[in-house]
Amino acid sequence: VQLQASGGGSVQPGGSLRLSCVASGFSLDFYAIVWFRQAPGKEREGVSCISSSGDNTQYKDSVKGRFTISRDNARNTVYLQMNSLKPEDTAVYYCAVPPLVGRDDCAIAGHMDFWGKGTLVTVSS
Repeated sequence: VQLQASGGGSVQPGGSLRLSCVASGFSLDFYAIVWFRQAPGKEREGVSCISSSGDNTQYKDSVKGRFTISRDNARNTVYLQMNSLKPEDTAVYYCAVPPLVGRDDCAIAGHMDFWGKGTLVTVSS
């Protein structure tokens, strides 16, 4: 059972990146997925989540309107499209799986059953 986040990199302010979270060894079909990030010297924070149905998405206030979470169950992958990136978005981004919840439930906080390895996003001019 493994989660792998990828797609990070270095971009200038205003740029875009698309992060991917790929699951192996199990199906994401029945799980909500949560993206977290941790900036240097700061606590980890929830950024966005998507329910297993895909019908419910949640975002941290500071990324609303700029980030979009989506899922492709056929590819066992969840994406985080990040547009209009700002220096304060610089962090290591992680995807995580919470305990099983309702098909339309998700939250960007709480206990996670397991975590993927992170991917670094650097936004700098």
